[in-house]
Parts: sequence; C-alpha cells; structure tokens
Amino acid sequence: MKLYRTKRGYLIEQENRFYAMETSSWNCDAWDSLITCDDLYERLLSLMRELQQINQISLEDVLAPIGTQEVWAAGVTYYRSRDARMEESKAAGGADFYDRVYNADRPELFFKATPQRVVGPHAKVAIREDARWSVPEPELTLLITPGGVIVGYTIGNDMSSRDIEGENPLYLPQAKVYDRSCALGPCIRVADEPLPSSTEIRLEVLRAGKAEFSGTTALSEMKRDPASLVHYLYRNNTFHRGAFLLTGTGIVPPDSFGLRLGDEIRITIDGIGTLVNHVG
Repeated sequence: MKLYRTKRGYLIEQENRFYAMETSSWNCDAWDSLITCDDLYERLLSLMRELQQINQISLEDVLAPIGTQEVWAAGVTYYRSRDARMEESKAAGGADFYDRVYNADRPELFFKATPQRVVGPHAKVAIREDARWSVPEPELTLLITPGGVIVGYTIGNDMSSRDIEGENPLYLPQAKVYDRSCALGPCIRVADEPLPSSTEIRLEVLRAGKAEFSGTTALSEMKRDPASLVHYLYRNNTFHRGAFLLTGTGIVPPDSFGLRLGDEIRITIDGIGTLVNHVG
C-alpha cells in the first residue's frame, strides 16, 4: 500500500482505492506518530476499515512524506557509482578512497538534509551557485523507525555538485548539503516484506521537453544490503523520530552532462511511483 502526505491531510492507497484521513498536513507530531511505528503496515490496514473512500487525488496537493526526520545517505553502494567517483576525484588524489570504501565492511554514510532542506513532488530542487557541474542522483530511500525497523520506501533525489566533491573528497558536505538539495516522494510504499531485488530505478531528464539523459538500474546491482546500511547508521546514534536513508545511486550521467535551470527530473521506482521535480 502507499501512504501520502498532502496539503489536505493524509491518504492511504490500496489497490487503486484511496482512503482519506482528516488530519492537518502541517501537524508534524501526528505524521511522525503515524509513520514511525514498527507495525505501520498493520496499523494502516486497521485504519482503512474506519476511513472514507475517495475517488482520486490531485498530484499537485502531494507533499514530501517527511515530518521532523533527519535525512541521511549512503555513498558508493553501486559499482557504477564507485567508478564515477574514482574518475572525478583522480586529479585530487582521492580516487583510491572510493575503491576502498566500496570494498570495506563499513559503508560510507553522511548527513544529507534537515526537513526544511527537502522538497516534495513538483517542487523545485536547486543547484549550487558556486558549482559548475551538478547532477541528480536517483535513489531508493528507506523509512526507518526509532527502533531501527525499515517500514517503508520512497524515492529520493540526492542532488550533487560533482565538481566540488571531485576537487576534494572532504568537500562532500558542501557538494551534498544545501537548500533544496534533496527531494522525496511522492509517497511511502508500506510493505510487509522487502522490495524484490529485480525492482528497477529509472531516471529521465527533460530539457525543453526533450529527453537529455536517461538511465536505468536495479536493486540487484546494489552491493550493500539495506538492512546492513541501517545497522551502521544506528550504531551509537539515536533517532527519536526515525530517519530517512538514501541508499546510493547506480545511475551516473556522463561527464558531458550537467543540470541546467528549467530541467525536469523524473525518477521512477517500480512499486512506488514517479518523483518529478524541476531545477529552479
């Protein structure tokens, strides 16, 4: 099933039927209380029996499915990402770092965004004014409860300034963390079992209505298991309202491609939907 946070409240989608929850969309405490319970799937099934069914929803009303959670990210979890990071940091002498972390037991984990830096569907993501080379990074994103349980999945766009990170790996926070550097949505896919490894992730960037870049990968190409990433994230770390974790990208545009103002970014993950944003 799918759970949406909208301007008018919360919606549950089950088998193309929508059920409305009359709750203020701006009540973060209510949203946090709903999405951070370990038995979220069973809770939503129970709620649906008491909710009114509606005919359809407006995509323009859908907000990012985040309350007060921190957003974290994992890097170099796909072989393609490892190669790209090694190539872009070669001149700075940092290429070996990415090969080492790809093969290490400990993953690369970094802080990505506070809620106010996150945008939802059809909102504008940003590229840094001091960056020359920016790209979208389409990623499966985990919703994790305070107890470390993965209860849902959404789509994440980890906007990245590749020239800044390539200049020096220590500049990664500046390349990754800035206003509107992260998009989440359009919903949370709540399931009672993990997504299959055959799940595809597709990226398309449109420029003036025409496809400028497209790429596809699958969860089977991910080197690290999501549960292992959560294990490391929660080591000596407490998340009272849970957390979102972007799990890395396996789609890397060529060096000749960079985002421009006005580009439309479309990220689709099987079983979740499509996250659409424009570069503003």
